[in-house]
Amino acid sequence: MMTLTINNQNTEAAEGSSLLATIQKLGMRVPTLCHHKALTPYGACRLCVVEIHFPGRAPSLQASCSYPALEGMNVFTDTERVTRARKIVAELLLARCPDSEVIRRIASELGVHETRIKKKYDDCVYCGLCVRMCEERMGRGAIGFSGRGPRKKLEPPFGKHNEMCWTCGACDFVCPVGKKIRTLTSGITPI
Repeated sequence: MMTLTINNQNTEAAEGSSLLATIQKLGMRVPTLCHHKALTPYGACRLCVVEIHFPGRAPSLQASCSYPALEGMNVFTDTERVTRARKIVAELLLARCPDSEVIRRIASELGVHETRIKKKYDDCVYCGLCVRMCEERMGRGAIGFSGRGPRKKLEPPFGKHNEMCWTCGACDFVCPVGKKIRTLTSGITPI
């Protein structure tokens, strides 16, 4: 067991524990969008950032879902720096998917009700939950990301109907913005 401090509260964490799991074990809430307990950490959404202090080093912001709990670390979940970073992320997500109820709720909880950025009206935040669910839990790999930057998109390999898709709906189930992903991989027309 390792000893660390979270919001000035001493706690212990098992070797290999994520910082997010340790924080949640204490009953503290940290917002997440791309995290799912049944999938490997991805750190894409950056909503779960926390401020980490180690003796002799400058404080840093880290995604708590993918950062390990380490001996002697001092973690703060609600500093001004953390709040500012989460608000920026929420505003970016709100600009990408302004119609998503989940994004609007998270943004509102962080005090962001409108975005200064031009809205895209996209239906994907590229959190990777659907890709990881398909590959890690379903063992299929019927969907993935292609392109980079503004050309990045979610699609089946080579953008064509994928025989690997079982049309199980697991990708649709984990999608935080409600995208109908199954229609991309299986050729099923959405209802």
